[in-house]
Amino acid sequence: MLLMDFESFCADSTTIWSVVGWILTIFKIVIPILLIVMGSLDFGKAVVSQEDGEVKKAGTSLAFRAIAALIIFILPSVVTMVIDWAMEVSGTEMDYETCLDCVKSPSNCGK
Repeated sequence: MLLMDFESFCADSTTIWSVVGWILTIFKIVIPILLIVMGSLDFGKAVVSQEDGEVKKAGTSLAFRAIAALIIFILPSVVTMVIDWAMEVSGTEMDYETCLDCVKSPSNCGK
């Protein structure tokens, strides 16, 4: 049976957490750009089509995309709160601060 040493899990897996941090950083840059470009294209098409319902449809689509983008931005904070709560309840000692540091600042991970 393989037992993991939870106390050094984050220190042993800094490469993985660094990659996750870089992916989140890229998402935080790309998602707002895509939201603006796609919203502009949708509204441009709606205005050019000159149909009454198209502008409303484009606005609804933009609202759903903005909510999805907001969820993606809030998700790391929610995960951090859940980890904090789980650590308090279980009483497990783990160096999760290393994990969080690597996700928040991947360029300084392991330094």
